[in-house]
Amino acid sequence: MLIAKQKNHVPQNHHVTAYIGVGGNLGDPVTTVRSALAELGKLPRTSLRAMSSLYRSSPMGPANQPDFINAVAQIHTTLAPLALLFALQAIEHQYGRVRTGARWGPRTLDLDLLLYGDRQITEDVLTVPHPGLFDRAFVLYPLHEIAPDRVVPGRGTVRALLAGVMDQPIEAIR
Repeated sequence: MLIAKQKNHVPQNHHVTAYIGVGGNLGDPVTTVRSALAELGKLPRTSLRAMSSLYRSSPMGPANQPDFINAVAQIHTTLAPLALLFALQAIEHQYGRVRTGARWGPRTLDLDLLLYGDRQITEDVLTVPHPGLFDRAFVLYPLHEIAPDRVVPGRGTVRALLAGVMDQPIEAIR
């Protein structure tokens, strides 16, 4: 346990740039995603630095659900990775997210820790870079909008990764 705490420790004054995927498809997802983006800036020891436009895409999972609305936010934080994850889950809960265990089903809000500095993290409850980041247009398009030259550890730049998902349909909401 002590090793895990040390591994996830971030010095109090050391800001890390992290990227958060924001999405949802139940209720009024446009309003929910915009509100959730604002909530990220209210996290302790965290500031919201940039946010992408909103994007609409078909669901990855079962087809009998509404389209998803997605965005990506860039934050600076001194929260350790697991503390940030738990804070994101608290926001999801605040917006009515219920975890049923079913993958890719409908949800009011989904907040994913996509990148945390240059760290590669493999924990029971957290993997960074997020495992779906590399092959999902609804993550790469908004991430490219705010950080096209960002290097994804072990994978290359966001710009290069985006080239691999250009065939996936996605619509920017202006």
